[in-house]
Amino acid sequence: MDSLLRARFAEDWAALLPVPERVGLAVSGGPDSLALLLLAHAVLPGSFEVATVDHGLRPESAGEAAHVGSIAEAQGIRHTVLRLDLELGPALQERARAARYRALGAWARVAGLAAVVTAHHVEDQAETLLMRLARGAGVRGLAAMRAASPLPEWPELGLLRPLLGWRRTELAKVVTAAGIEAIDDPSNWDARFERVRFREMLAATPSLDPSALAASAHHLAEADAAIEWAAERSLASTEVHVGVLQWTPADTPRAVGLRVLERIVMELSGGKPRGSALARWHGRLSAGEVATLAGVRGDGRKSAWCFTTAPDPRHHQKERAERP
Repeated sequence: MDSLLRARFAEDWAALLPVPERVGLAVSGGPDSLALLLLAHAVLPGSFEVATVDHGLRPESAGEAAHVGSIAEAQGIRHTVLRLDLELGPALQERARAARYRALGAWARVAGLAAVVTAHHVEDQAETLLMRLARGAGVRGLAAMRAASPLPEWPELGLLRPLLGWRRTELAKVVTAAGIEAIDDPSNWDARFERVRFREMLAATPSLDPSALAASAHHLAEADAAIEWAAERSLASTEVHVGVLQWTPADTPRAVGLRVLERIVMELSGGKPRGSALARWHGRLSAGEVATLAGVRGDGRKSAWCFTTAPDPRHHQKERAERP
């Protein structure tokens, strides 16, 4: 493999995981994930395992997983097939993604791995940004995919994406140069799926530069980190008196205030309020009202807003039903 490619991947990898740990690569057999396998083998030999998720949705999937296994094992890399039992139907890609990460997390836990590594690249990031723009996402959503984040449903494990700065064509060349045959999954071009429609739009619109869009997502990730930092500092000023949490918003910017309220709800009730509901709650408290969200009662009538865990209405209904 070209020394410049090895050096580039080594630099990207070191930025994500400066202390060497064993990790697990998710390799489907497509050109992107095969390039990840080849780059990792060139730079990190012996420090990773490979898993292929067989969703069981196409007759060819078992053979494709075996194909990845033969490539990995030819290079002395341990390979595991994770078989899922999915059914066709609504929200297939979303369900498949959730099931895939659950399976990868369980595999990584059992194998004693520190993180799962995926082959998401520049075009994937650009597609994600466009999809979230179309939904009216906020700063956190528009930051799109992070290079390093907790693995969904397995927060103690990392999810690493070292190829977010690489183009799809660059990765395809890595595989071609190695003389390896990549798998072309037809679902990647099935326009019934939202991501595929945005992929086609991006390809048909030369003025939309995927690298520029990915750079914007990176800038938004930095902005989101700044909001999180400010929210942490503001949360440090909260006080608790007789079970009542008090926070003084003063002139806190709305974006920071929303993040503070989100954290308060998570702390008091474990709830995860949605953006629009959180915004409405913030608006009512700012107007000096009393309002409840996700099991937390907020009182905005004074300069210091007060928060308590709201009584469960089902408990009161049961009490009324038991009264003679």
